[in-house]
Amino acid sequence: MKKIISLLTLILLPASIFSQVTFVNAFPNLTFSAAVYLTHSGDATNRIFVVQQGGLIRVFPNDSTTSAISTFLNVTDKISVASERGLLGLAFHPNYSSNRYFFIYYTRIGDGAMIVSRFTTQAGNPNKADSLSELNMLTVLHPTYANHNGGCLMFGQDGFLYIGMGDGGSGGDPFNNAQNVNVLSGKINRINVNNPSGGNNYGIPPTNPFAGGGGRPEIFCWGMRNPWRFTQDPVTGLIYCGDVGQDAWEEVDIITVGLNYGWRCYEGNAPYNLSGCGPITNYTFPIHVYQNVASDCSITGGYVYRGARVNWLVGRYVFADYCSRKTWKFLYSGGNVTEHEQIGTAPGGVTSFGVDQNNELYVVTFPAAIYKLQNSVIGVNGNGTEVPEGYLLEQNYPNPFNPKTIIKFSIPVGDAYMRPVQMKIFDVNGKEVSVIVNENKTAGNYSVEWDGTDYPSGIYFYRLTAGDVSIEKKMVLIK
Repeated sequence: MKKIISLLTLILLPASIFSQVTFVNAFPNLTFSAAVYLTHSGDATNRIFVVQQGGLIRVFPNDSTTSAISTFLNVTDKISVASERGLLGLAFHPNYSSNRYFFIYYTRIGDGAMIVSRFTTQAGNPNKADSLSELNMLTVLHPTYANHNGGCLMFGQDGFLYIGMGDGGSGGDPFNNAQNVNVLSGKINRINVNNPSGGNNYGIPPTNPFAGGGGRPEIFCWGMRNPWRFTQDPVTGLIYCGDVGQDAWEEVDIITVGLNYGWRCYEGNAPYNLSGCGPITNYTFPIHVYQNVASDCSITGGYVYRGARVNWLVGRYVFADYCSRKTWKFLYSGGNVTEHEQIGTAPGGVTSFGVDQNNELYVVTFPAAIYKLQNSVIGVNGNGTEVPEGYLLEQNYPNPFNPKTIIKFSIPVGDAYMRPVQMKIFDVNGKEVSVIVNENKTAGNYSVEWDGTDYPSGIYFYRLTAGDVSIEKKMVLIK
């Protein structure tokens, strides 16, 4: 038993010791104030738009050396900024390059109502919105509490606008809004902004669960507490949502039309307040939860990584905790979550993630910085360095393993000449225990096997050295 406990302790060592990404200030010559979101306009202009809670949207070239930044939209005179209120969301119309429409989500000055509005960019100035072009799309009253406003806007692959709204605030959903299908709070709602109907400035997608009656037709799914950030994987089409927990559990959900995600009956997988609730089969539970303990306090939903800068993250969902700044990833496939591990600790509280037109991921932190992710090499001593472009050391498979595992690596085409290559194995104390590659190799993709039959269970590190390049990852042998 002691051996098993000791091994589990090793496996559960704080993941920051083995961080695999470096957070690099993406725009060191720019400053921001209370940034809460980052996106691009989808028009191939390679610009970045940053939403600031105080009421400004800032725009600048996607260039790490830029110092040119301007105000795209100023709605400071329209919004209430207190607690979780403010300018919270932004989404560009799929046809923005031709119609110049974009949509924002803010809380209204005076009464805190949650507003979704459409604006139009000036015809002669792509970096300036027409501040007088506002068209109100949706207003949801929110007068009692300042928190749980939601704020996420997203155009789905279906062309409809998805709107995340919190349960109305306080704690424990005192009005039971999330389970009430006659109100829009505590929901992810979906509207058609291209075909207004019924006297509204929007229409109702016919596949919304209450499009034909029985509840508010705008509802896409319900039982949400505060769906602060959700995104759609452009490859699989799955919608991932980080729903902020109450006091015990934070959760990630796969969002599907017509489902009830359980709040306030359940927090994560645990019962919270079952008064008036139906059988457990009525509810859809998270694909992943983590406990709200120690420094963890509030999930910030992220993205499935589809960029090119960090190749081993491709297809993995990346998310964080606002307070602890821990940043994790996992792979969701076939209904199962695997490869869950912490990949780093952000330099500031993570308010949001965002992507540019190339699907590269950015981390928005409070109060004033935006970071990009770089490949890191983390060894036994926890020191990280950037991996040169083109070199690749994949995570071993299977992992954990017993007794054999496969390790794949690549030498870039630019290094077409023969060069010495080594692959060494180290134990958790940094002691070299095996050499599995030691020969000259040309550019190409390679695969080697390590047999751990003669070694005890535990954490090991495998290090690829090619000339002056060194890359290292961890693996776990369990017997």
